[in-house]
Amino acid sequence: MNQTLSILIPCYNEEPYIEILLNKIVAIRLPDPILKEIIVVDDHSSDRSAAIVEDFINRSGCDTTIRLFKNAKNAGKGGSIRKALELCTGDFVIIQDADLEYHPAEYPKLLQPILDGYADVVYGSRFRGSEAHRVLFFFHSAGNKLLTFLSNLLTGLNLTDMETGHKMFKKEVIKSIVLRENRFGLEPEITAKISRIKGVRIYEVGISYYGRSYEEGKKIGWRDGFRAIYCIIKYNIFSKK
Repeated sequence: MNQTLSILIPCYNEEPYIEILLNKIVAIRLPDPILKEIIVVDDHSSDRSAAIVEDFINRSGCDTTIRLFKNAKNAGKGGSIRKALELCTGDFVIIQDADLEYHPAEYPKLLQPILDGYADVVYGSRFRGSEAHRVLFFFHSAGNKLLTFLSNLLTGLNLTDMETGHKMFKKEVIKSIVLRENRFGLEPEITAKISRIKGVRIYEVGISYYGRSYEEGKKIGWRDGFRAIYCIIKYNIFSKK
C-alpha cells in the first residue's frame, strides 16, 4: 500500500531558488512505496515566486503532486505552515524552507527511523554527523546552541539542534498540536508542544547544511533570536495549549 510524504514549503520572495528546489525534490527517490506531495504556500511574495511555481506545475509533467496556495496577505512562516498543514494529505510531513539551506536529499535519512518503527518525529541536526556544512556566522551557531540548551532545559529533551528547519513528523503527531506563531518562533513552539505528547518518540539524525548569507537572502535576524527565547518560555511554562 502506497504512503505519501507531504513536503510543506513556505515561500516568500524566493524567485532565485524556488524552481531549483522543486527540481531537486522531484528528482529525489524515496523508499518504495512512498510517494511525494508538494504543498507550496506563497506568502504574498512581491517577486515572481508564485508565477514560477505555477509555470513549474503546468509544464513539469512529473508524477509528483504539486499544489500552490497564495496567501492574500503576508502571514509569516508560521501562518504559511498552518495553511499547508490544512491542505496536506500525506502520512508523513516535512517542512522544507524554499532557500536551499536544507537539501531534499536528506528526506530518506529522516524518514528511515519512522519507517523502521522507532520514531514518531525526526529532527535533522546540523550539529551531528560529518555531513557538509557551510561555514558562516559564529554568533548564529552560538545562538542556536543557546536556544537549544534553553529549550532542552524546559522540555527535558536532549536535542542538539532545536532550531533546525528539517523536522519530519508522522501526520497524526504534527496535526495533533495547534500552532500559533507566525514567524521563526514556530520552531521552539513545535518542540515545546511535541515534547508534551504522551509516549512520543523523537529521534535526531545528522544532516548537511548549506547556509546562505544575508546578501544571498537570509531572513532570520537577531530579533528572531529574542522572540525564540520568549517562545521557549511562553510555550513551556505559561501557555501550554
